[in-house]
Amino acid sequence: MVDRGVWAPGVGPAAHRDLCTDCGVSRSSDAKRCASACQFIKPDYPAMELKVHGRTRDPGRTDELFFGPFRRMVRARLSPARPGAQWTGIATRIAERLLETGAVDAVLTMAPDPEDKWRPVPVLVTKPEGMAQVRGMRMGYAPLLALLEPARAQGHKRLAVIGIPCQVYALRAMERDLGFERLYVIGTPCSDNTTTESFHTFLGLLSDQPDTITYLEFRADYHVELRFADGRKQEIPFLKLPISDLPPDFFPLTCRTCVDYTNALADVTVGYMGGEGEQWLLVRNERGEELIASLGDELKTAPPGDAGKRASAVKGFLINTARSAGGLPLRRMPGFMRGIMGWVMPRVGPRGLEFARARVEMKAVETVLHLRRAEPRRMKSMIPDHVWRLVEPYGLKPEDGERVSVIDPGEHP
Repeated sequence: MVDRGVWAPGVGPAAHRDLCTDCGVSRSSDAKRCASACQFIKPDYPAMELKVHGRTRDPGRTDELFFGPFRRMVRARLSPARPGAQWTGIATRIAERLLETGAVDAVLTMAPDPEDKWRPVPVLVTKPEGMAQVRGMRMGYAPLLALLEPARAQGHKRLAVIGIPCQVYALRAMERDLGFERLYVIGTPCSDNTTTESFHTFLGLLSDQPDTITYLEFRADYHVELRFADGRKQEIPFLKLPISDLPPDFFPLTCRTCVDYTNALADVTVGYMGGEGEQWLLVRNERGEELIASLGDELKTAPPGDAGKRASAVKGFLINTARSAGGLPLRRMPGFMRGIMGWVMPRVGPRGLEFARARVEMKAVETVLHLRRAEPRRMKSMIPDHVWRLVEPYGLKPEDGERVSVIDPGEHP
């Protein structure tokens, strides 16, 4: 179906994979490409970063250990903000500009399912006005890359892709074989995805009118913001979220063992973690600079903030994660303390870049603990060296057979 330049063709069935977020490769004509393209089989981030950005993470720039290669990081907002956007609309506006200027023939991204606004459906957008239909967040597995072959079949040679890390890793792994003349990659951070059906369960725990929720966002001020169809807004402190009431498999093992929260292989990452209420941009390479420059004076930027200390928050997360990975119940904070901590954390907890570092370290901790419990044989191939360096300060070290031998750059094999 084509509507205002938005094309949503059907996709084939997914091939079964043990660890899979259904990026769409298994639905293509050559499902065997999963073996070399999947982030959850044997990722090689140093090689991929060298191929995409022309270099690997610089050990002299500490933040690259956390966030991947980047040229610069900024707080940012679009002015005016776009109606219906998740934040201010930076990611969709970049893609819109690419279509307006003719830099690309189409944008591959996600739109809401007509029957369920929270369910993502892969689409190809060929007209600038079509980007308004894809604004906002959706939750669930999304076979985005299944539309790469239809895009080529339609004759599109210059493509922009808006994707999450597992989609972008596979896209980059196949990039040279796809045959596009030009490819722009706009990445968004991602963590703890779930099925759309499970997400509806979560909404039902947050509100007695879940069907009227039109917007949900995890914010950097330790609150979740809900918006409702009647215009109401509600803010829930992270510590009061009903996470302990969710079933053990609510977050799949793939998302609990993701090693690329910040989408390190995108040309530009558009997120919120380091934004302190605004958006957070990581411009990673020359093509990313081109994408940001296309916004001109519409984009307002400032240096990112950096405050608080993350160590105690990460240590607490490690303790709770170790309990859950061992099958023990999560420790619940007494009700009266949740309110107190919900007030304290935005004021004294890690903020800005320190908040982003904390989240990346938490994801690294999660990866090690959950793989060690559920898939210990996969640890050696799935965990990049930089993840081990992130968890080392918290006492997590590789056991025998869990880590590929690493040669010091100054040594010779």
